[in-house]
Amino acid sequence: MNPILCDDKKNCCGCSACFSVCKFNAIKMKVDQEGFLYPTVDENECVHCNQCVKVCAFKRDQKKFSNGITESKCRAPVVYAVKHKDMDTRMNSRSGGIFTALSDVVFEAEGVVYGCSITSDFMAVHMRAENKEQRNLMRGSKYIQSDLKMTFSLAKQDLEMKRKVLFSGTSCQIAGLRSYLGKEYNNLFCIDIVCHGVPSPMVWKDYIGWQEKRAKGKCIAVDFRNKKDFGWATHIETLTFDNGKKTNSKVFKSLFYGHTILRPSCYECPYKSVYHPGDISIADYWGIDKAAPGFNDNKGVSLVLVNSEKGAQWFESVLSQIEYRKCRIEDSMQQSFIKPYAQPANRDEFWNDYYTRSFYLIARKYGNYGLVNSIREMLRQITSIINYV
Repeated sequence: MNPILCDDKKNCCGCSACFSVCKFNAIKMKVDQEGFLYPTVDENECVHCNQCVKVCAFKRDQKKFSNGITESKCRAPVVYAVKHKDMDTRMNSRSGGIFTALSDVVFEAEGVVYGCSITSDFMAVHMRAENKEQRNLMRGSKYIQSDLKMTFSLAKQDLEMKRKVLFSGTSCQIAGLRSYLGKEYNNLFCIDIVCHGVPSPMVWKDYIGWQEKRAKGKCIAVDFRNKKDFGWATHIETLTFDNGKKTNSKVFKSLFYGHTILRPSCYECPYKSVYHPGDISIADYWGIDKAAPGFNDNKGVSLVLVNSEKGAQWFESVLSQIEYRKCRIEDSMQQSFIKPYAQPANRDEFWNDYYTRSFYLIARKYGNYGLVNSIREMLRQITSIINYV
């Protein structure tokens, strides 16, 4: 009997640890009907060693989370607000540019960096970077789940060759990497991204196709959150097309924050806590004005959680590159530090509509697109101003 890797899709985060640990190439990561990758076992290749089952950190950590074990065994994080001193670095980063500063230290030691980048067809994949130019492709927001491909096994090869390795990813990806490796490496540095949840790459791809039809051109560039034109606090995606047109939109943002397009496991995420598997965790510092008054200039501030002694030493090595303030975790709490977002009641309705209706109708019903939704938003803003006055 083949091992049961995915008895319930809420029990699989798609980290690919099971795929990476299989020495017999019996596991493939395949896309399901919602656009997410899941492991499938080839019965002709499987030797029933069950290493794939043993390496699943997500199921294991779900049990720990429910019993409170994770909280009791973890070191309380030290919290900082961070801005890179170089403004160009900060403006090309998702928030305050801390990832660039930390990865520069690894490159100075002739190490390598693993992280998420966007392909030419605007899908998210993990890649290996040997230099800063390649690393820069990892900067900025990507609001879709990345395909890790062979990066776990490549990172292990680098570690065994005694190279310093920085691996960045969502919390479940970092937990999966650590479980796959099976032991601690002094030359491994992990950054986990504080994650809201991962939306479907298929919905993102169809969204781009819909915008291309509207613009009558091919998309040549995307910015998931255009802070250069609209500021750090405003979440607007910008698409650029080969005919010179640009589209600034909140449709995908609305789909994302509606939570209907999140991976099922995100509703059961054990890492929605102040305790994380990375040596350092990073996020946008929402709530910065309370935590560090006067530090916010709407150009991006990184929230940094230092979770380990290795992380503390690593953070100290970049102090000359950054402006920072030590903060209290109590003033820095976000939903992602408290509990997972609940599965919305209309998730099944959304996917039924998605399979049977046009993307235009999906955008109107779930993405706040169209004149009627624009009028409603304007009325909400007017009401807010009147109530404030």
